[in-house]
Amino acid sequence: MPIVHVKGWVELDSNRLTSSQVEAVLSDDLSGASRFGGEFLIEWNGCKARDHFGIMAGDCPPGTVLCNGKEVEKVDPAYPLMDLGEAIEIAVGLRSDEGVVALSGGVDSALVAKLAGRECVVVGASGSHDISRAKQVARELCLPLDQILIDSEAIEDAMRSVLKVIPKIDPVNVSIATTLYFVAEWAEEHGHRRILAGQGADELFGGYMRYLQTENLAEDLERDFQGLALQLARDQAVAALHGAYFSLPYMDVRVVRAARSIPPEMKVHGNIRKRPLRDVAEKYLPASVALYEKKAMQYGSGVMKEIQRLAKRSGYRRSVQCYVEKIAQEEGRNAREPEPH
Repeated sequence: MPIVHVKGWVELDSNRLTSSQVEAVLSDDLSGASRFGGEFLIEWNGCKARDHFGIMAGDCPPGTVLCNGKEVEKVDPAYPLMDLGEAIEIAVGLRSDEGVVALSGGVDSALVAKLAGRECVVVGASGSHDISRAKQVARELCLPLDQILIDSEAIEDAMRSVLKVIPKIDPVNVSIATTLYFVAEWAEEHGHRRILAGQGADELFGGYMRYLQTENLAEDLERDFQGLALQLARDQAVAALHGAYFSLPYMDVRVVRAARSIPPEMKVHGNIRKRPLRDVAEKYLPASVALYEKKAMQYGSGVMKEIQRLAKRSGYRRSVQCYVEKIAQEEGRNAREPEPH
């Protein structure tokens, strides 16, 4: 039987597998890895396999089985197309045996938190929207919530750490990465490796404000979905600084297939964004939570505002980008280097 190292977790036909069960599947048939779901990087006998969307970071292309450096299989679990609500339930359930939920108070994270029933954590500057909103939602859902209050000094220190590892350097990416840094730091301090989060929902269900004005909704949704790989690389690079990883129920293959089967015009309908997700959420959450329109993470947490203040304090009154590039260069990064493919 091969000696198998599993980073993350593996499932087959909606059943979680132990490491010994993974070994048994791979010893019977190398192609067995092609049917694996989950969030994983598996290494055995000169071979590697990484989950379909590459949620788990690793030196193997997403959705690929490599043996001796050559591609031998694709990882593409053949789940049947299912109801969106059922897909989300299964996806969260498979990820809820451990970890913590990053709760900002929006419908994405609130639905994950409700279904997971685990401890939650929120990050924000004092008086920020996300802190107050997450407290309100946690009370309504009867979930435990830890609050991480951050100040400008902590934010600048975290910025310096994330600028060493994130793939794209600009104010939005830096502010998001900085916010996530504090979540991952808290997870490490409290003994958690897995952080359940709502990433992917905006791209799958039409959550961005700009979707209300676009004349090419289908094209915009597809472009943004394809751009998720860079976001995933950013988020997991930050989590790895603290020995953690973000676990993403909305990026489960079942959920993605269900979401992408929904016509774009049903996702943004009647000035309501993420309509299909909100319809599912209303079955589990109060309408005040399911229908709530929340600010983006970097603004709701107050981190972007603090970074803007830091820029002004450093003499960069008109360009946060120049300030971010200056910090990046101080940390040994060339902010103009090409993005990874």
